[in-house]
Amino acid sequence: MNHHTIKRLPVDTGRSGWEAISTRRFPMQTLESDVRADWLIIGAGFAGLSAARRLSQLRPGDKVVLLDATEVAKSTAGRNSGYMIDVPHNLASGEYSVADEKATALEMEQNRLAIAFAAEAAAEYGMSKETFDPSGKINAAASERGLKFNRNYAASLQRIGEKHELIDLKQMREITGSDYYLGGLYTPGAVLIQPADYIRGLAHGLGSKVNLYEHSPVLELTRQGKDWKARSNRATVTAPRVILAVNGHVESFGYFRRRLMHIFTYASMTAAFSPKEFGSRASGADRWALLPADPMGATVRKISSSGLSRIVIRTRFTYDPSLQVSTKRIAGIAAEQRRSFDARFPELQRVPLEFSWAGALCLSRNHVPAFGEMEEGLYSACCENGLGTVKSTLAGMMAAELATGTGNRDLETYKDQPIPSRLPPEPFAWLGINSVIRWQELRAGREG
Repeated sequence: MNHHTIKRLPVDTGRSGWEAISTRRFPMQTLESDVRADWLIIGAGFAGLSAARRLSQLRPGDKVVLLDATEVAKSTAGRNSGYMIDVPHNLASGEYSVADEKATALEMEQNRLAIAFAAEAAAEYGMSKETFDPSGKINAAASERGLKFNRNYAASLQRIGEKHELIDLKQMREITGSDYYLGGLYTPGAVLIQPADYIRGLAHGLGSKVNLYEHSPVLELTRQGKDWKARSNRATVTAPRVILAVNGHVESFGYFRRRLMHIFTYASMTAAFSPKEFGSRASGADRWALLPADPMGATVRKISSSGLSRIVIRTRFTYDPSLQVSTKRIAGIAAEQRRSFDARFPELQRVPLEFSWAGALCLSRNHVPAFGEMEEGLYSACCENGLGTVKSTLAGMMAAELATGTGNRDLETYKDQPIPSRLPPEPFAWLGINSVIRWQELRAGREG
């Protein structure tokens, strides 16, 4: 497979609220003339930018080119809920962990390695607390079933010596201003990011070390002697080593076909509102972040700046192997989110949802990444298994270390995994996966 024609490019539906309120601090450039480099990275999301930063550390004299099909922070990386989570988070199973304690401890160690790498970048590039906030998160329970999940989760954390705190109904009301929640479980290791600001801050910080070209999709990738040549709309990049950091679109390059599940999730962000207008009781503290006790429920975050606040709500999952969804579906799910929002914050019913969007996830049936050297000089750092902020950061780091021959225990442990397992043929996969997702969402009940 020395020649790849890429016919399917990213399609992003709806404008992410995170990107809409983000500020870009660097000019855009597209690939207009042929370039030769030591490294080519395809994809400027968490994995691609993390790989670029790690290469700048390991090979500071090398020329690194980064191509992105769209615009930094407008695609998948700027569309997530903004949680960098250290504790296991497995959406494919409908649970937070499906592994034994030894495997769970290893996953936490790897997640924390990625978070530490991101924290160093945030400090080096002067990111604000609004962009990168190591404040922890709460698993919020809105039902007796959710409370049971939290108690079981707390017991698991207790067994492996992890810090946590159970939060009662009164405390949840004080934090969120909502009577909807019965309790919560706080864990301190998560970092809350403004994902679009973080990605743009990372790209800006790397500006002097990496040549970034946006709106420059790779249309063909061909092996020519010892080099790879990537053709974009107007020009080419030639490099001996290439890192694919395109998440589920690695299938579009011909790899891991029929082994990846392409899942979309959906979010809405309110217009900015003044808490003083509604009273502090209406939405609680200035900033808080809730994950659902049942992972298939609703993720809810409140952010505040300059006296104004916004609330983001994320619900629903769908399996879409076409890697795109319609505006009609987003509108329908946004209406569901409106009802879910109003149930939690009845005093904010006249605050409109200003932005609604879809974001792509990539999962494998056996919960492993699409990682490794695919052909000579061509590496994959893809398939984040539903926690792209952390796992894609880690994949980018590890791909850079693998490609440079930087051996260490973390890399040896990370790459010691099987490949993603094969999916059933269509339409059986579509019917089966969407049926399981919908059943898990219905089972989540009031948590959604």
